[in-house]
Amino acid sequence: MNIYVAFYEHTFGTYVLLKGGFKMNSDFYAIISQSEVMNHVLAISKELHLPNWYISAGFIRSTVWDSLHGYEERTPIVDIDLIYFDSEYVDEKIEKQFERTLKQKAPEYPWSVKNQARMHMINGVQPYHTTEEGIAHFPETVTAIGIRMQPNGQIQTAAPYGLDDLMSMKVRPTPPFQKDTKLLEIYLKRVKQKNWQEKWPRIEVEHPSIGKIHMNNTRTAYNK
Repeated sequence: MNIYVAFYEHTFGTYVLLKGGFKMNSDFYAIISQSEVMNHVLAISKELHLPNWYISAGFIRSTVWDSLHGYEERTPIVDIDLIYFDSEYVDEKIEKQFERTLKQKAPEYPWSVKNQARMHMINGVQPYHTTEEGIAHFPETVTAIGIRMQPNGQIQTAAPYGLDDLMSMKVRPTPPFQKDTKLLEIYLKRVKQKNWQEKWPRIEVEHPSIGKIHMNNTRTAYNK
């Protein structure tokens, strides 16, 4: 599966498109750069020198939505997802070792470390080849975003589906979860359990129909 990923870098107020055709969103980088917690987390994560690492998912999403809602105090941090890709060492025990290291450095944060070289097994899909491919298989487009701090201090972003949904606060499934009935069921359960609108009332949540997805899958198989 070919994954199209947009890479962006931000340095000293200059926005440079590295790869991809998505419009740069200066508001996103303003929020990220002004968050002391985010910058602290990125700086600590960088010290581990993990291969192709990113801070991803809910921590980014909640940071942005807190800002867009005008909250003076951020909502509680559920976890901080640090992801990376290492196909040679896929034992979960190694991830737990990294978590312990991070907790020693910054015990105030709820760290969660996951090697994307093994995470395909969670959803029963084909193995990923990069961290970015793992990000592209996250359930929601507003979650499928990763950021990291380069050695020179640049903030680099991997956004397979762009930043528009995150910034406009529209929750919808990523294409892999949109096209597969079982994965779509996971998405629907997630948005119900998370109940994000209780914390962030301005967001819009898309609830695709399982029946329509099933019909589309059946029709495609018939055409083949």
